[in-house]
Amino acid sequence: MKIFVSTGEVSGDLHLSYLIKEAKKLNNNVEFYGVAGKYSKDAGATIIQDIDELAIMGFTEAVKKYTYLKSKAEEYLDFIRKENIKKVIMVDYGGFNLKFLELLKNEIEDIEVFYYIPPKLWIWGEKRIDKLKLADHIMVIFPWEVDFYKKHNINAVYHGNPFVERYREIERRGDKILLLPGSRKQEIKSLMPEFLRLIRKNSNEKYILKLSSKEHLKWIDENLTELTNLEICYDVSLDTSVKESKIAIAASGTVTLELALLGIPTIVVYKTNFINYFIAKYILKVGFVSLPNLTLNEEVFPELLQKRCNFIEIEKNMKTVLENLDSVQEKIQRIREELSGVDITRRYAEFLLKGK
Repeated sequence: MKIFVSTGEVSGDLHLSYLIKEAKKLNNNVEFYGVAGKYSKDAGATIIQDIDELAIMGFTEAVKKYTYLKSKAEEYLDFIRKENIKKVIMVDYGGFNLKFLELLKNEIEDIEVFYYIPPKLWIWGEKRIDKLKLADHIMVIFPWEVDFYKKHNINAVYHGNPFVERYREIERRGDKILLLPGSRKQEIKSLMPEFLRLIRKNSNEKYILKLSSKEHLKWIDENLTELTNLEICYDVSLDTSVKESKIAIAASGTVTLELALLGIPTIVVYKTNFINYFIAKYILKVGFVSLPNLTLNEEVFPELLQKRCNFIEIEKNMKTVLENLDSVQEKIQRIREELSGVDITRRYAEFLLKGK
């Protein structure tokens, strides 16, 4: 059995890799090909397009790359035809995958498409629901999505969130502040100046700056070696960094859910360009942006966005969180309970292999 995969971001690649590993345990003859990254490659997928070459963030960036992505979609269609692949799994990355889904269904007969972790239409608006309905199967990882899709006569498959199986709450022994500025150039360049102001103002505190690659240092304009209270790490696991820390400050994204499941209180920060923020906040009417807060539909982690994303607000909110740790920890525990399930990833993999 051959399955084509399509994702476009690190978080999607990570979830896809879990699925690939479980599917290969269930059927060692299954082969995965397609658009993914290092995690899926390590899990056994053959990569025909690395997601590092597709990195897009926000609306304006997506528009710039439209022509490039359209040509890539045609390449993938040709590959699927040539290899006689009849099963495709898409993971997140709605800006590309929804268009790719439409092309697949229009141009290849009898193709069976699984959309795993579909675009967050309950945030972005429901206009694209008709495109998503072209998929044969919708597989979701948040419980409230089941009810959302039911309203649109779609039976979404839900077994729990796979991160629950991979992240256990760990005992924290350290007193450091963990800084996670994201993995994209735009994120790092916008957040690091505020992080550095915080470090300099609170020189009595110790900090860990966790970057996903040493290469990302070139996006930081200042010399970090002069900061004696700052430790920089690249290859250390998130678990290890959390063990040494009392609180985290993280760019909004999947990592905020990982931090919640590891049990560490977190301040969520984010800055983006004005056009992206205007669309997200006013046209799409987003309430919360972080997954822990969306899970409980209440503030678990403070969210400091745009103008509020500055070292003064960060400092103030850290103080509040650390003074109310019991309340924050209780909410963190509720997140795990809300997202739990039995043999979560294996059941998704079984569903993928079985199909129609």
